[in-house]
Amino acid sequence: MTKTLLHVDSLCTTFGSGEQLVRAVDGVSFDIAPGETFALLGESGCGKSMTALSAMRLVPEPAGRISDGVIRLHGEDLLALPEVAMRNVRGRRIAMIFQEPMTSLNPVLTVGEQISEGLERHLALRGKQAHQRVLALLDSVGIPDPVRRYGEYPHQLSGGMKQRVMIAIALAGEPELLIADEPTTALDVTIQAQVLDLMRQLQKDTGMSILLITHDLGVVAEMADRVAVMYAGQIVEEASRERFFVDPRHPYSRKLFESLPNMGKRGQRLAVIRGSVPSLSTVFRGCRFVDRCDSAGDICREQVPVWTSLDAGQGVRCHLHDPAQQLAPNSVETSSVSTERASQRDPNDGDELLCVEGLKVHFPIHKGLLRRVNSHVRAVDDVSFDIPAGHTLALVGESGCGKTTVGKGILQLIPPTDGVVRFNGVALTGLNARELRRQRGELQIIFQDPFSSMNPRMMVTDIIEEGMITQGIGASTVERAARVDQLLEQVGLSPELKHRYPHEFSGGQRQRICIARVLAVEPKLIVCDEPTSALDVSVQAQILNLLKDLQDELGLAFLFITHDLSVVEYLAHEVAVMYLGRIVEQGCVEEVLNNPLHPYTQALLSAVPNIEAGAEGVERKVLKVAGEMPSPVNPPSGCHFHPRCPLVMDECRHEYPPLFFVKGSAKSSGSTHATRCFLYKKEGTVREINS
Repeated sequence: MTKTLLHVDSLCTTFGSGEQLVRAVDGVSFDIAPGETFALLGESGCGKSMTALSAMRLVPEPAGRISDGVIRLHGEDLLALPEVAMRNVRGRRIAMIFQEPMTSLNPVLTVGEQISEGLERHLALRGKQAHQRVLALLDSVGIPDPVRRYGEYPHQLSGGMKQRVMIAIALAGEPELLIADEPTTALDVTIQAQVLDLMRQLQKDTGMSILLITHDLGVVAEMADRVAVMYAGQIVEEASRERFFVDPRHPYSRKLFESLPNMGKRGQRLAVIRGSVPSLSTVFRGCRFVDRCDSAGDICREQVPVWTSLDAGQGVRCHLHDPAQQLAPNSVETSSVSTERASQRDPNDGDELLCVEGLKVHFPIHKGLLRRVNSHVRAVDDVSFDIPAGHTLALVGESGCGKTTVGKGILQLIPPTDGVVRFNGVALTGLNARELRRQRGELQIIFQDPFSSMNPRMMVTDIIEEGMITQGIGASTVERAARVDQLLEQVGLSPELKHRYPHEFSGGQRQRICIARVLAVEPKLIVCDEPTSALDVSVQAQILNLLKDLQDELGLAFLFITHDLSVVEYLAHEVAVMYLGRIVEQGCVEEVLNNPLHPYTQALLSAVPNIEAGAEGVERKVLKVAGEMPSPVNPPSGCHFHPRCPLVMDECRHEYPPLFFVKGSAKSSGSTHATRCFLYKKEGTVREINS
């Protein structure tokens, strides 16, 4: 029998009281063995993070409390320990990597000081001993030049570096159990691969267990030994990784898989889990998933499903698998995946809508008392591309490569330093403020964070109507109000919600409101800046379906800025890969993703977690690139990627490569595949990287 490290039984965590009682965790049970990675999977609001906080006795008081259940660590009852004793458990025996490193790190303490706190508290290390141990920890988590980083503050580090510091703090006390709460959310795929590889290596070296909280099925496939799916405060399915990815049993688990975008679903609508996670203040009288389930019967509304153990250690909370109910899953369940193909536009048939030639956006750096220009940040450095009407160009690359600045430069939200942006034949870069305002209605942007892009003091109806008033759309207040109702219905929201404020909506609903606001001024081109980042897969599917429908219905063109390559596979016609302010590869999506040419593109694609390979236990081969992206203030000579490239040649160090064209291999398009890499001096020459 496997020895248990962490035993959780019938855990209940509540907030409030009476009719306002919120059951954030409602009867959760699971075990974690030594050296095991246990993944807790599910949508936002299901109670995953609160389960982890409960295990560490970090439930915010006095509003919240652990009302019932058992939590044992190596047989010791943690709920019976006084708070003073728990301080020796936290950080020493159980440590946690919190979801957002920037808000978890102290901005006024250096990196070294923050790691030293745990060493002093749990290992009684001080002075030179603590300093040397901190340097060793920084080196073990892959932070270059640990001596310099020791004295730096969190704001001086990149997102991936901050996450590594969080891991170093968690590992300082040499814990038996590491709780990782969304450790890779919103990280680039290259940084994500480094963080996951680091966690695997540390687990191998120390033998610690990991409780991994995520909504990313790719990360689960790569990391987990066992998987538990959480919904509305309860675990609804548990299985080994292999069993879960081959044969998920709960309808909710199956819906999660059906919602994932990929190349095979191009032209099809993604399956959508209708509705949202129910309020955890609800008193449930039946199955919690019943209102969103395609397989629900009368029994599902009348009776709470019990836990049913299946073969190979798999278990599920569903009437379909309860022998006492004698319901046959195949006779009840219906597929929700639409095989209907959208009326795909040929990307080459659209008229040229946007033409970007030699776009540069440089930010001056001022120094000294006289604030003289000392140098420039070359955020965007000679970028060119075209987007026809009804066409989607995806712009991908690591954070800091200049993707968002390209979008804002096109819209003239940031004045370009050089280059030409033509929209419908009109050079936007030559317009004055009044002329540019008249063009604003046809060029719009969906910002990455919908909440911060809306005025919290304005109701939804005012937010959507504001652009119409500015652009003179709608002859009267009544006409504009009717248009607001129409737009809300178009993006899948009830017009009855228009008198609410932004904080009263979920993340997916806020993003829909932002899309409605953009559509209100009848644009022809929309810049979508990470519109699905950090969204659950079910909400992401709704947004992607909506964007695809709008493009087919209205002929919209999209510049889709993202680091999620599965979204690119599903939505884009063409893809451009950016590195340090420049496009290094471009072509139709099938060409670039199926036959990447540039070493940087190959590194990006190799870093994407593969659900099929992970589920079968096949180790993913990641093309590792050394170091981090250089500073755009002082880019390397020659090819900007050469300091990190595994195939660097002497000429790469001295000369920036021109654009080389390789014949397209995609059947659906006659587009040309191009890259800036000396490996392709002769047209049609293809050289693959051996990983």
